[in-house]
Amino acid sequence: MIENEEQAREFVAERCSAESFDLLDWFVTELLAGAENQNLISRSTIDCVWQRHIADSAQLLDHVPRGTAGVWLDLGTGAGFPGIITAIMRPEIPHLLVESRKRRVAWLERVIELSSLDNCSVLGSRLQLVESFHAAVISARAFAPLPDLINLSARFSTERTIWLLPKGRSAEQERDELDSPQRKMFHVKQSLTSRDAAILVGKGRPKVGRRT
Repeated sequence: MIENEEQAREFVAERCSAESFDLLDWFVTELLAGAENQNLISRSTIDCVWQRHIADSAQLLDHVPRGTAGVWLDLGTGAGFPGIITAIMRPEIPHLLVESRKRRVAWLERVIELSSLDNCSVLGSRLQLVESFHAAVISARAFAPLPDLINLSARFSTERTIWLLPKGRSAEQERDELDSPQRKMFHVKQSLTSRDAAILVGKGRPKVGRRT
């Protein structure tokens, strides 16, 4: 379990190049500066930003095999979690970040431009208005209630799509409340950054419609 900022930085450094780590360091500086002007992150997490946000996002990469081909779709990316972090750490994977809040979109676009993050773009739109395509990975951190999230985003998935959905302590309960075909898609993994959090990891194209 990652307990502090030093451990979080070490965890991330082990999973990316020195160049990517330097870019993450720069991103944290921009994040903290931006947080003074808008609510990018909770104030309670400012002193543990590497643990609560950077490593918390980076741990998702342990569930994405090297060589994964296709777009990583990050829903409701907010201040770029996990999408900006995973884009920096896996520059070979194209990322599309979906965010509907205009101020967040403007901030993300600035970060992407300043960092020359060529494998990452942000779409300022509601997910319902995004044109369908097949994603290799779908991630979402506090985007919508789980059944709604799956129903809204299923059209972007294939039988090979990897789903990475960070959750709180209710992760197992949320999974168990899905209908049977969707429930069987997902398993619960303990978060490495908090004993009170977990990750719903899934693979496939969920059936959507009336719940049973």
